[in-house]
Amino acid sequence: MRYSYEPDVEAFRQEVRQFIKDNLPPEEERLKRGYEGGFKTNQEEYDYTMGFQKKLAERDWLAMAWPKEYGGGGASHMRQLVYNEEMAYNGAPSGNMGIAWVGPSLMLYGTEEQKAKFIPHITNADDWWCTLYSEPGAGSDLAALQTRAVRDGDEFVINGQKIWTSGGHLADWGWLAARTDPDAPKHKGITMFMVDMKSPGVTVRPLINMSDRHGFNEVFFEDVRIPANQLVGELNRGWYHMAVALDFERSGIAAFAGGRRSVERLGESARRNPELIERRPSVRYELADRAVEVTVGTILSYRVATMQAKGLVPNYEASTSKLFGSEMGQRISLTGMHLLGTLGQLRDGTKHQVFDQATSYLGSVSGTIAAGTSEIQRGIIATRGLGLPRG
Repeated sequence: MRYSYEPDVEAFRQEVRQFIKDNLPPEEERLKRGYEGGFKTNQEEYDYTMGFQKKLAERDWLAMAWPKEYGGGGASHMRQLVYNEEMAYNGAPSGNMGIAWVGPSLMLYGTEEQKAKFIPHITNADDWWCTLYSEPGAGSDLAALQTRAVRDGDEFVINGQKIWTSGGHLADWGWLAARTDPDAPKHKGITMFMVDMKSPGVTVRPLINMSDRHGFNEVFFEDVRIPANQLVGELNRGWYHMAVALDFERSGIAAFAGGRRSVERLGESARRNPELIERRPSVRYELADRAVEVTVGTILSYRVATMQAKGLVPNYEASTSKLFGSEMGQRISLTGMHLLGTLGQLRDGTKHQVFDQATSYLGSVSGTIAAGTSEIQRGIIATRGLGLPRG
């Protein structure tokens, strides 16, 4: 089957490709410096990411999916799909939580004062946001969170701890879920707040992951005072505000576009270094399997975007794409380790290192946990897709 896009969408794809060519460093340099995907671990990578996002903001591409009246691009689902596919394939910097969570929530539930103050700083790439959701005892079961926010006059006083906060050490603002009614059922009594990460009483401590990178953090709140006008939406209705998503493209295409480039990169390494295949011929079949999986996953993503373009609401279809994509990512990384053998363990930048496959392999582990675990996705597919009863 041959897939094609409307002429204007295909022309937009070419425009995105040219922009990437003109504004991203060469792939070899990005890989060498650890810039692939713009994962923010230190000030240098932060500056690189924000610099690129500034260029996107100048073209109204940073918030491509947002309505134009809020500084977005007002793009169709298919344009969003093409944009996300090209950016992920080329490893462009991404991950701004202000775009993903804060702006959409402010559009729906924020006051006019909040919109005027915060949205322009998000769409112009002036501020970096982190999400303060997970806690030591509240991960997938987010409704179990215990961080407290208590009203005191014109302020709220916050006490508690958050964990696995991506980019928290570099963030300007935090998007916080806190419990405001401890006596309410656990899915009630939660409220959303915006927190200045430089507020007195906020302590950010690094969590070094097993690939030796500092992306995660634990964040402690000790009598942190924030103005009451930084509450977003209704008091004690935060759980429901979090659960509502705007009609943005959510096909999961980034996992498959990035996966396709990873498979291509492994194939190129095999061709340049034929001794790798000679040492373990079975890797040929693994590479072929991974290439097929990337194609299958891409079609799953196209299905989700096509449904949204038709005004349908994908549910289990989006979970299928996410589940397949995150587990595929782990298989691609494992195939890379099989191909490179002991060379895949090198991370010292010597002439013997083909590329940093070890970091890719270790980093892929979190893919089946972040943004909803594989178990959660399978439950959605089983109940909402297959109509199976809850166990």
